Amino acid sequence: MSPTRVPRRIISALVLFVCTGCGSPATPPSAGDDLNATVLRVQSALDGRGGRMGPSDIVVVGDRITGILPHGRGRGRVIDLGDATALPGLIDTHVHLGWHFNREGRTPSSDVEETAEEVVLYGAENGFATLQSGVTTVQSLGAPVDRELRDAFARGILPGPRVLTSLAAIGTWSGATPEDLRAVVRARHEEGADLIKIFASASIRVGGTPTLEQELLDAICGEASDLGLRTTVHAHGPESARRAAMAGCTTIEHGALLDRATLELLAERGLFYDPNIDLVLRNYFENEEKFLGVGGYTAEGFEQMRAAVPAALATFQEALTVPDLKIVFGTDALAGSHGRNAEELIYRVETGGQEAMDAVVSATSLAAESLGMAGEIGTLAVGMKADIIATRGDPSEQIGSLISPRFVMLDGRVVRNDGH
Repeated sequence: MSPTRVPRRIISALVLFVCTGCGSPATPPSAGDDLNATVLRVQSALDGRGGRMGPSDIVVVGDRITGILPHGRGRGRVIDLGDATALPGLIDTHVHLGWHFNREGRTPSSDVEETAEEVVLYGAENGFATLQSGVTTVQSLGAPVDRELRDAFARGILPGPRVLTSLAAIGTWSGATPEDLRAVVRARHEEGADLIKIFASASIRVGGTPTLEQELLDAICGEASDLGLRTTVHAHGPESARRAAMAGCTTIEHGALLDRATLELLAERGLFYDPNIDLVLRNYFENEEKFLGVGGYTAEGFEQMRAAVPAALATFQEALTVPDLKIVFGTDALAGSHGRNAEELIYRVETGGQEAMDAVVSATSLAAESLGMAGEIGTLAVGMKADIIATRGDPSEQIGSLISPRFVMLDGRVVRNDGH
């Protein structure tokens, strides 16, 4: 590792993090104004639930939204964002925050030893890029380093999104009996996991076949539920997703090969569905040479992924027609795609045919619901956390405006402000 690489990365992140309101001077408060309030003045706003507001002043005190007033009525320290559209910070329900390319430009492997310090700094870099892109909350599924990143970001000592993590995944390697797997769930809970991640099918690179029997999924999801933990399940095909639904799990990840009957079952049983149909696959293809030859990444596997692209798109388009199916936003962001999260939403709208407003809702209030945080994040409303971004266009009409937002606030702290 270059002796200057880490200091430059961390110094630049910290400079931007502490530069509250940087890039555009705020209007100083007048006599009698609330000196504790920050007022975001915007031309329009999306509430995250499908509603629109006209010219508005969003009033923030501490880490909460305390008022949404007509334009010009807010009192306090004003940040005038001109003709921007405000909306809740985006929520990506599936990332791998620590996944990176190593000093050899490859996905990590035993061929290149990395220190614990290097690993956490790569994760910090990914977290900073993610936050700057307008994603203020992520669910990282998951690695042990996520715990340190989660806690450091939460303390405010490093700039990064709010993090929920599974710490690790449970699969066939975790035990052979229901009691074995219940014990692993209890151990994850004691280690501080926010949820349980389960591999119920093989990778799409080898066909996505089921890997866990019904009684094993019943044990994992049942134990997690008893402990108050959600469960998110890697399941590509109908049988693995059906078993997860019958076990009372919370969310199906990927589901590239699901049929309509299975999608309807997910809707009937109230599961969330997180299809990752573009960014993860496209990123693999763009960086193929950085993955090939490591672990299970083979030329044959890449051909399987290419064959999955139209299948995943067709499944997503079918899912859009299933009544009451709760489709949330997740990217499976890994090495090479952190900070590019919004590209998935653009593909869903421009290629998949999803309504732009529905895509916004999937990444805000509905994603918050899937995380069990609907009362805290994902909506612009009084009492909610002040996780707010602003874009140069209206994402409900121009989904591409989510790329590179001009303003980002997390927990009432300004972490990006490009001005007008």
